Amino acid sequence: MKVNKEEQQLSPGYNNYIREKKKKKRTIIGVQILTIIVFVALWEILARIGVINTFLLSSPSAIVKLFMDYLSNGTIFTHIAVSVWETILGFVIGTVLGLLVAIILWWSPTLSKISDPFLVVLNALPKTALAPIIIVWAGAGIRGIVVIAITISIVSTILAGYNYFINVEEEKIQMLKSFGANKWQILTKLILPANVGNIINIIKINIGLSWVGVIVGEFLVSRNGIGYLIVYGGQVFRLDLVMMGVVVLALCAWIMYEGISLIEKLYWSKR
Repeated sequence: MKVNKEEQQLSPGYNNYIREKKKKKRTIIGVQILTIIVFVALWEILARIGVINTFLLSSPSAIVKLFMDYLSNGTIFTHIAVSVWETILGFVIGTVLGLLVAIILWWSPTLSKISDPFLVVLNALPKTALAPIIIVWAGAGIRGIVVIAITISIVSTILAGYNYFINVEEEKIQMLKSFGANKWQILTKLILPANVGNIINIIKINIGLSWVGVIVGEFLVSRNGIGYLIVYGGQVFRLDLVMMGVVVLALCAWIMYEGISLIEKLYWSKR
């Protein structure tokens, strides 16, 4: 096995640690892939021998066949593009607005105390149940769907971001104040840099929340999108269409999540 120059310069113990860590990572990925393969194979076998009712649960081969049909005529790309665009809009707007409000609350302790009970109540409300009302207020189409995605993610972003900001070590804040730092300098030089990891975690969570909002909105008013495919499949009792929509949705959400994870790794690697 070839050893690069960097590994040669490190201690043997550390090299062994790195190799074991890489080996463990490969093992985990291998087990994950194997689990998916076994699950799909078992699903297909049980469907073929009649143990699973294909009318209710379809089968992997039927889902793949339907996906290829949608792929051949390009329809699937239209639905994916619509849902991804709505999700990105809701995700970006909800995350940015939520973090900005969290910064304002950190900046003004009085305002944070006034708004605290209202934020708690808003966070407890079932936003998906209020989706029809939001559609009426915001309008049908992409605007209403994006607003639903924003409402689902923004309150949790505010609460999480504010809690992260106020929990930065008070000693560090006092040290900056002793050097004459103003509030803006404390925010930009300490609070935000100290919470980069936490903000990235908020972003990861908001990906899933934004997808939830978009799919719920598409259930109600859209004529395109992955949510529309799922609800239409249920209405016409095409469970293969429903399952295909679910699989495509999972892949899209996973790709977006991995994209954020890649950006996170690149950020930390440059630190």
